[in-house]
Amino acid sequence: MWWDGHMGGWMWFGWLGGALGIVLIVLLVVRTMQQGQAPRQESPEEELKHRYARGELSEAEYEHKLEELRK
Repeated sequence: MWWDGHMGGWMWFGWLGGALGIVLIVLLVVRTMQQGQAPRQESPEEELKHRYARGELSEAEYEHKLEELRK
């Protein structure tokens, strides 16, 4: 609606609400897509490397377990 050459103030709320609605829909779609993805799992060798790096395994244990995995 035009009032003295200006749009009514309420019309801006409509535009702002529409833009906000579109942003919320996009965020909802992105979040839903991310939840559907399974988290990346490490291979047994990668997990073994991490355990060795954290000091949970000695070098001999690491090498023995690595050898067992590669059989």
